[in-house]
Amino acid sequence: MDVNGFNRLVDLLRTVTPREEIILEEVPAPQKLATYAFAFTADVSNGAHGDDEDEVASGRFVLLHEPGGQDTWEGEFRCVTFLRADVDVAMQEDPLLPEVGWSWLLDSLSDRGCEFAAPSGTVTRVSSASFGKLSPRNDESEIEIRASWSPLISKNEELLEHVLAWCKLLGEVAGLPPLEDGVSSLSTARRRN
Repeated sequence: MDVNGFNRLVDLLRTVTPREEIILEEVPAPQKLATYAFAFTADVSNGAHGDDEDEVASGRFVLLHEPGGQDTWEGEFRCVTFLRADVDVAMQEDPLLPEVGWSWLLDSLSDRGCEFAAPSGTVTRVSSASFGKLSPRNDESEIEIRASWSPLISKNEELLEHVLAWCKLLGEVAGLPPLEDGVSSLSTARRRN
């Protein structure tokens, strides 16, 4: 794929329409990881209006493309993501939280019918307690998922499913209620400029 082919792919990815609680924003992609790269950030609110005050999760999705591939990728494309979300204290204390977080990623990809190779990543629990003048603040807990995988695609449109799987993962980690099968969000593409 040359630069024109990658630009067409990027134009296609810009059409992704996640559920209305997720706001995507195109951001500069890292330049030294591959010949071609594209990136989104996402903010997830617990309401339909995307108010920053109600942000419950955020993330970053990077698509890398190296013509001819890289050995460790097992393909020419690599999806790289980071996301973090607030979790309640009971969930944070669950010893299986890392395994559950990883299964959310794999299930999101499988549920969208995505084929992929070489998945890797980490799931981290973050817990904060406040002291001194900050002691009136509530303790905070978060989950962080850093992951990458190589999408196995035969046509560009299949990459849309990988981005939508990532959006599904964001919703899952943020605790958004699942959309029922056959029901889609009525939102239009929401982007920050």
